[in-house]
Amino acid sequence: MAKKYCYLFSEGNAKMRELLGGKGANLAEMTGMGLPVPQGFTISTEACTQYYEDGRQINPDIQAEIMEYISKMENICGKKFGDNENPLLVSVRSGARASMPGMMDTILNLGLNEKVVNVIADKSGNPRWAWDCYRRFIQMYSDVVMEVGKKYFEQLIDKMKEEKGVTQDVELTADDLKTLANQFKAEYKSKIGEEFPDDPKEQLFGAVKAVFRSWDNPRANYYRMQNDIPYSWGTAVNVQMMAFGNMGDTSGTGVAFTRNPATGEKKLMGEFLMNAQGEDVVAGVRTPMPIDKMKEIMPEVYEQFQKICNTLENHYRDMQDMEFTIEDKHLYMLQTRNGKRTAAAAIKIACDLIDEGMISEKDAIMQIDPKTLDALLHPQFDAAALKKAKPIGNALPASPGAATGEIVFTAEDAVAEGKKGKKVILVRLETSPEDIEGMHYAQGILTVRGGMTSHAAVVARGMGTCCVSGCGAIKMDEENKQFTLNGKVYKEGDVISLDGSTGNIYGEGIPTVAADTSSGYFGRIMELSDKYKALAVRTNADTPADAKQAASFGAQGIGLCRTEHMFFEPDRIAAFREMICSDTVEEREAALAKIEPMQQSDFEKLYEALGGYPVTIRFLDPPLHEFVPTTEEDIAALAKAQNKTVAQIKQIIADLHEFNPMMGHRGCRLTVTYPEIAKMQTSAIIKAAINVKKKHPDWNIVPEIMIPLTGEVKELAFVKKVVVATADELIEKSKSGLKYEVGTMIEIPRAALTADEIAKEAEFFCFGTNDLTQMTFGFSRDDAGKFLPSYYENKIYESDPFARLDQAGVGKLMDMAVTLGKKTRPTMHCGICGEHGGDPSSIEFCHKIGLDYVSCSPYRVPIARLSAAQANIKNPRK
Repeated sequence: MAKKYCYLFSEGNAKMRELLGGKGANLAEMTGMGLPVPQGFTISTEACTQYYEDGRQINPDIQAEIMEYISKMENICGKKFGDNENPLLVSVRSGARASMPGMMDTILNLGLNEKVVNVIADKSGNPRWAWDCYRRFIQMYSDVVMEVGKKYFEQLIDKMKEEKGVTQDVELTADDLKTLANQFKAEYKSKIGEEFPDDPKEQLFGAVKAVFRSWDNPRANYYRMQNDIPYSWGTAVNVQMMAFGNMGDTSGTGVAFTRNPATGEKKLMGEFLMNAQGEDVVAGVRTPMPIDKMKEIMPEVYEQFQKICNTLENHYRDMQDMEFTIEDKHLYMLQTRNGKRTAAAAIKIACDLIDEGMISEKDAIMQIDPKTLDALLHPQFDAAALKKAKPIGNALPASPGAATGEIVFTAEDAVAEGKKGKKVILVRLETSPEDIEGMHYAQGILTVRGGMTSHAAVVARGMGTCCVSGCGAIKMDEENKQFTLNGKVYKEGDVISLDGSTGNIYGEGIPTVAADTSSGYFGRIMELSDKYKALAVRTNADTPADAKQAASFGAQGIGLCRTEHMFFEPDRIAAFREMICSDTVEEREAALAKIEPMQQSDFEKLYEALGGYPVTIRFLDPPLHEFVPTTEEDIAALAKAQNKTVAQIKQIIADLHEFNPMMGHRGCRLTVTYPEIAKMQTSAIIKAAINVKKKHPDWNIVPEIMIPLTGEVKELAFVKKVVVATADELIEKSKSGLKYEVGTMIEIPRAALTADEIAKEAEFFCFGTNDLTQMTFGFSRDDAGKFLPSYYENKIYESDPFARLDQAGVGKLMDMAVTLGKKTRPTMHCGICGEHGGDPSSIEFCHKIGLDYVSCSPYRVPIARLSAAQANIKNPRK
């Protein structure tokens, strides 16, 4: 039996979403509910997939089936497609299975030509409407199907309005519109080189192709990447009898929501225009009226519409976003879907629907998109001010929030200006660990290089600071403290704004509004998330301030404390550099002794901030070259402190240079070379735990000491021996009976492959998926931004593997490591602390392979809690 590609609305239902797309499935459902839907049929998502398989052609079998369904549609509607006496006009609209508002294309009034437009003008007695439909169709078809830009037609409309002395399209007469239609056709011929098509069948297949093609347009591809929508899904096409909202003062069109999508208030909200078609409402050419106004203009229609809204919300048990048309006082429903909403509205609506008895607690959790919670936790731009602002550039939205401030080009300047109370934006080619203090003082960070998991991105997310990274369009002139973007030079002190949620850069100041998590709805959803999740949620935190912030968001411990971030404070970096430049073990130990009490103090504060929850502390990880001075002034100061010449210090710095530092002398390799570093860090960790345990005897303080970058069980055994000897001596001396664990980060593929061996020494595994992804793919996360766009464009990758876990490759290594590790050590606990620990789809995978916890930056903790609950609701753990 031949495959079926087309379905009448009466043949489908809401459960056929994968095949019919969201719009088609809901049109079918509304038809089945007896609601007033202009009839038609859906060309399935499988036809779209087939179109691409056939080299972007609609094959003859599918074409024949489409025409067969046109005949079925003619029988239902009592009109004939392409007929000169009783013509059937249709709309051709996209409809993917996931809602993608405004991303794909639509064509209205299809089936018109010179003969048909004259017929409907005569028969209706309304030539203005007929010619308005025709000029709209020519414009839409030219733009969407033939890709002649909209602007050429808009210029002709503007010129006509100017000549006629009118300001609105509706003020143009039938003759004006007829003239415009002919001008549009002439414009089409001049651009395409052939006459505008008169054959409705040719028009139909051109439009269907255009909708299929729009699945692969840049804006749709970008939207899919941002929202984890697979390219393989394809889009359906809905061919529907036209309902005309532009027939005069008894007709109109609009969009409405059953609740307020910005606040969640339970009140019908929307806009409509009289004597208009759908694109007029969204295009902003005319100012629409609020939906309440329909009560006065058409009370009967309004009453019917209200009833339908209630019916749809009760049926779908969620806020609905609806499109409708009124044709000569007759209401038609063109679409319904679960409405997009702000994070604040989402959590209010979810809680209200529970209270109204419409949905269960689990349903409420599943209704909320975890990623949207970011907007509740960070400052945002004032919506009205943002509407007027135009971006000067766009790059990667690396850390959410909104920031406005004066440009500074160095971390030192950020600190200096920040201490004066000024708001600054730190603009850098790329950031390094040394910039940490400046990053703390900046409102936002803008980098020319680096991806979503670059140093700037990772640190900014941890701080909750807005960051836009990888803006390659910037021409940087650090020497003169200025940069060029979009043809304009921006100097130190100029005000710019960054939107870390969209990646937009603005060449002006935009007012911001503070985040508000005070709503009881937020707390309630978080409590429900904790009730239903199986994974614990920890945080990546290096400072007590980060730890406290994460604890306030509900973190259940620290999954990663990167101790190297503690060395960059001005009073510490000098001692650490002394250690690096030491010639003997004794000199190194003397330098480390200066740092130990500072580390111990930091660790005590971290234990205190987490109130007895587990704290995993990672030993020093980066290569030593990251800590050496770069300026002549700092080099001279270090030489003086070390009683060495500047030339000697420069030689040490040169000797530390590595061709590939990411795979160089770092992680546990440092400890194998310099065991005294591990002794100092172990001592600081254990002494801190003993002191805090004394203060809080009821707290279960069990330090988790994590050895980074192991790939061989013998190297882990070597480092562990140093740790255990140091820790046991201190515990024995204190008679505290303190328990502790030594584990490792799995970030080298060999560690995952030999996890059964590694588990003989490791008491826990924590997946460092940033490095594990780099090493598995074989490319640097800081450089990948240069070529990944080409990979997305050519459909090699659909998402950034550093932002969304590669489940097929990296995930397979993780799954293997958990299985092998637990065979050797059944009591072993496993977690993840890479950036993927805050990504919803990655969290779902971590739940599936049996991890015990995910760890993420503080501002992602609420996202992780909700995502973990959703993962357990979808796949409950036994």
